[in-house]
Amino acid sequence: MSFPAHPERRPAVITGASSGIGEAVARALAGAGHPVVLGARRLDRCAEIVREIERDGGEAHALQLDVADERSTKDFVAGAVAAVGAIEIFISNAGESWPGTAVETVPEDFARTVEINLLGAQRLVSMIAPAMVERGRGDIVFVTSDSVRVPWPGVASYVSSKWGLEGLARVMQMELEGSGVRTSIVRPGPTLTEMGTRWDPNEIESMVGQFKKWGVLRHGHLLRPDAVAAAVAYIVGAPRGTHITLVDLQPEGGQPL
Repeated sequence: MSFPAHPERRPAVITGASSGIGEAVARALAGAGHPVVLGARRLDRCAEIVREIERDGGEAHALQLDVADERSTKDFVAGAVAAVGAIEIFISNAGESWPGTAVETVPEDFARTVEINLLGAQRLVSMIAPAMVERGRGDIVFVTSDSVRVPWPGVASYVSSKWGLEGLARVMQMELEGSGVRTSIVRPGPTLTEMGTRWDPNEIESMVGQFKKWGVLRHGHLLRPDAVAAAVAYIVGAPRGTHITLVDLQPEGGQPL
């Protein structure tokens, strides 16, 4: 099967784009010439990033997005298409993590994490991917977590949701094979982001001890968000006929914790 060439203009949407990996991806794709739409609950922060991208000569737009809310996701997709045209690249990055074991976490809190990290991603896929399939081209990239490779004790809802997200991505790889729509996974190890900054320090100390015990944290180095963004840009920039299914990123080893 021959694939159509990428059009010159490949609009991209990025969820969870107000900070961390999502922000870095938006900047990287805009720097590569893609029109980008940043979606997050913190619209003011996204708007600030947009202004900086535009000052650097890129095209960017900021839209409110709560991936756990169906009305918000519908409005976001419609607004993105109105702003930049047909979506060629979808980066599913929005995520949330709160401490809590599988036994102790209140079911409603567990469900909330799954709603954001997994169901929200599938909801957006159902709104964006059909048009990609119809056109015979597109890239969908899911940002998952090293907790799929080695579970992180103490964040049970987060680990479960990320395992589910990779399951979604892998079944999509099979279902969309030959359609021209590529589904990829970027699986970052420990990364320097805002995630966990609102946790209780005592919970963090206890969790780090568990992470070290189970080999999750082997040293003190962390990935930087722009390193993850570079992997995303590499994936979506691959020539047609090439499908990069998984990129597993780890920080280089440093001094022990």
